[in-house]
Amino acid sequence: MTSALASPFRSLAIRNFRLFAAGQVVSVTGTWMMITAQDWLVLSLTDGSGSALGLVTALQFTPMLLLTLYGGRLADRYDKRVLLLGANLTAGVLALLLALLTLTGTVRLGHLCFFALCLGTVNAVETPTRISFVSELVGPALLPNASALSVSYFSVSRVVGPAASGALIAWLGTGPVMLVNAVSYVAPVAGLLLMRPGELLRGAPGRGPHRVVDALRHVASRRDLTLPLALVAAVGLFGLNFQVTLPLIARTVFDADARTFGLLTTALAAGSLLAALAGTARRERPSGRLVAGSALGFGVLETVAGWAPTLGLAMVALFLTGLASTYFAQAANHRIQLGSDPAYRGRVMALYTLILQGTTPLGSLLVGGLAGVLGARSGLWLGGLATTGAALLCLATERRTRTRSDDRPPD
Repeated sequence: MTSALASPFRSLAIRNFRLFAAGQVVSVTGTWMMITAQDWLVLSLTDGSGSALGLVTALQFTPMLLLTLYGGRLADRYDKRVLLLGANLTAGVLALLLALLTLTGTVRLGHLCFFALCLGTVNAVETPTRISFVSELVGPALLPNASALSVSYFSVSRVVGPAASGALIAWLGTGPVMLVNAVSYVAPVAGLLLMRPGELLRGAPGRGPHRVVDALRHVASRRDLTLPLALVAAVGLFGLNFQVTLPLIARTVFDADARTFGLLTTALAAGSLLAALAGTARRERPSGRLVAGSALGFGVLETVAGWAPTLGLAMVALFLTGLASTYFAQAANHRIQLGSDPAYRGRVMALYTLILQGTTPLGSLLVGGLAGVLGARSGLWLGGLATTGAALLCLATERRTRTRSDDRPPD
């Protein structure tokens, strides 16, 4: 019985991974608190402007679009632990400066845009490095479990962060939330410093050119990588714009305060947590059909969430939507990461990150603009229907590929 209970957390037996996970839980919780406070602050400064919220979100993710592949190149070439230390220290300083502006009451929309762009630039290096660093912490055998646990602590942070942020904003305002986020960066820095470098499963940092184009050729030659990446692009562009849609729905549809907005975000994150915990049982690479099928479920549920007539039903629908979205993202991540050559893994996961998060600037501007014309609910409708269509197309492509394979005469 004890063994069965311990199995989902088997990666935590590795000391370096425990330090890494503990630091990330604290830091990501602070980040989600900051995101909630930032979104609420933007709406407060602009009298509920969806376009302004879309602009800040776009600036936060634009560097992902432009620089993530270069970040993956750095991750393949240099010591990932050192890169992560530098990224977290830089992000902590930026977060502290934003907190001081907010606490002194001098923050303006232009400041929020500037810091969103700066933090996005840091994330363009940190995200692919962090994702590919997990394999060095635990090795390939434990990678699916460690990756699922990483999504789990991310989801826990998405549950705790917005709820705590909403309560703290209602009590003290947005400034203290920003300060908590700045302090939270101490945790990952301490965890990285306390690691035992000799226990990391890595070779010496590469000396070759580590060209981005080589990784792109590797991906282009593999249909089992290009198809899930194409689906991730469609879902990231249309379906994963909750940072824009949720605050707009909370404020303009349900006339909610900051605390209720935090609860809506928490409902979405609670579903994500359940999906992440389910993913810890995965021991092998998921199939293409599973990836496409989970995207289809997500698209249908997101569309339903857009029609929810009451706050209670919206929370239930968002819980199920969060579950489906994380299950899809995790399945796609595992299919791509476990199917790629380790020599290209940093750059391949950078491409995955670029596609998943780098499409957000375009999607957030589109969804924010559409919501301004057709109402806040239209963002969820557009995302759900577009995701459903992309998933059906992917399933049809998978079926045609299998049929051709079955019809091919044996050698």
